[in-house]
This record gives sequence, C-alpha cells and structure tokens, in this order.
Amino acid sequence: MQVHLLKSDDELAAVADVLLQLRPQYTQASIIAQIQKQRLSGYQIAYVLANQQVLCVAGFVVGEKLAWGKHVYIDDLVTNEQQRSTGVGKFIIDWFKAYCIEHDCQQLHLDSGIQKFPAHRFYLRNRFNIASHHFSITDLAAK
Repeated sequence: MQVHLLKSDDELAAVADVLLQLRPQYTQASIIAQIQKQRLSGYQIAYVLANQQVLCVAGFVVGEKLAWGKHVYIDDLVTNEQQRSTGVGKFIIDWFKAYCIEHDCQQLHLDSGIQKFPAHRFYLRNRFNIASHHFSITDLAAK
C-alpha cells in the first residue's frame, strides 16, 4: 500500500468512484467537477493505492485558524467498501499524522456524522478526541 497525492485530472475517475460511496448525492461527472473547483481553493486528495486499486480516499485542506493554529482538516474520508476493516483506514490516518508533522501543522481535524458509530469507534481508536459540537444551518433560505 502506498499513499499518493492527486496530481492530475487523469487520476480523478478512480478516486471519484470511491468518494461516491461517501457522497452518493453526486454523479461521477458532478463530483469530478466539484473536486476540480475545490482544488482551486487548496483542496487536496490523498488516496491509498494497491494493485492498481484505490483502497481509500481523503480530501483535505491545510489551513490556519486562531483556535487550531496551522492544521490539516479532512473534509472527506472513505475506505472502499470492499476494503473496510483491513487496516487501510489506519494506514492513511498514520500518513496524515506524519504529513502534519512534516508540514508544521499542530493539529489534525475532521467531522463525522452523528449516526456513523463504526467510524466514531475507528477515530477514537486512532487517538482523535471529541473536542466540540459542530453546528450548522443547512437551509439558509428557510425562515
């Protein structure tokens, strides 16, 4: 297994197929277009590849905030359904920890849907803390 950073649009189709398992509201074409748009603002994709197969994908940004200092925020993290519970998730989290250190980031962050209990157990096993509640307004037009 090896972690790769997405460098070109040629890699997007295989990565998009795995990301669609997490974001089924997109089509392959629309998720590729969204990734291309977000890449203009610093969004990056790391993915684990073995035997020409994408095992895990993580979209992330490097940022800086008063609360966190320089950090990595993982926006999207999904292990291919056929590869879950095989160690690939831990593999990419360990890569992110090393990436943070290498890039002088003080923290690693992500959000996880409240209903994703298996993911929560995974994050807790990998030294993530539940540090806050994330609040959002998802329909700003509603009164």
